[in-house]
Amino acid sequence: MGLQKAQIRRLNNKLAPTGAALEVQFNPTELTLNKGVQIAEVAIPGLDAPILQFVRGQSETLTLDLFFDTTDEGTGEKATPVTTRTDKFYQLIKIDGDIHAPPICRFIWGDHEFPGSHFDANWASQQRENGFDCLVESVRQRFTMFSSQGVPLRATLSVSLREYKTLKKQLQQLNLMSPDHTRSHVVQRGETLNKIADQYYEDSTQWRVIAEANNILNPLNIEPGTLLELPPIE
Repeated sequence: MGLQKAQIRRLNNKLAPTGAALEVQFNPTELTLNKGVQIAEVAIPGLDAPILQFVRGQSETLTLDLFFDTTDEGTGEKATPVTTRTDKFYQLIKIDGDIHAPPICRFIWGDHEFPGSHFDANWASQQRENGFDCLVESVRQRFTMFSSQGVPLRATLSVSLREYKTLKKQLQQLNLMSPDHTRSHVVQRGETLNKIADQYYEDSTQWRVIAEANNILNPLNIEPGTLLELPPIE
C-alpha cells in the first residue's frame, strides 16, 4: 500500500462527503487531541474537600501543523505562490453563503485507525468510525520564504479543529439507559408516543407519562426532530 495522505472533506448537513477532498501536500508530523469534561465543586461545610459532580462533556479539539512548499516549481519571476495551496485550507474557516456558517468538515488519515476507534465494549458505541468530524476553529498562517518579487513560496498552517456532533448522534452514542434517570429521544418521522413508550418502557400505555412531561396537548401530531424528555417510571 502506498503513502496515504491526510485530507479534509467537506460534509453536508447529513454528514455525507460533498465535493473533492483537500489533500495535504505533506503529512503532519504530529497531531494533538484534547478532550475534557466540566466538573462542578459542591461545597459542603465541614468537609475537607468539596464534592465533585460531573456536569457535561466538552467538545474535543484536534490541532496540527500543515507544511506547504512550491519551490520545486521555481523561485524566479514565474514562481508559483504557495497560497495556491494554502488558500484552499484557509477558506474552510470562511462563511459559506449557502449555509451562513463555515462548512462542516471531516479530517481523515488512514483507514479505521484514527484515535478513538478502538474502544472497549462498554464504550464501543462512542468510538469513532473513521476520521474526525469538525468545524475549523482557527487557521494561523506563517509564511517563511519569498521570491525576489515578494511571492510567498513556503508556509506552515497551524490548524485547530473542534469536533462536531449532532444531538441525534450523541443520544445514539451515549444510549443512556439507567431506569432511574431521565432520558432523551429525538422523534423520527412516523413515530408515535405509543411506539416510543413501548421502546423505552416496554409498555405502550405509558405514552401519557411522556405527554405530560413534555406538555404535549396533541399526542397524534408530533413534529419529527422534536426532543422529548423521558422521565423514569416505577
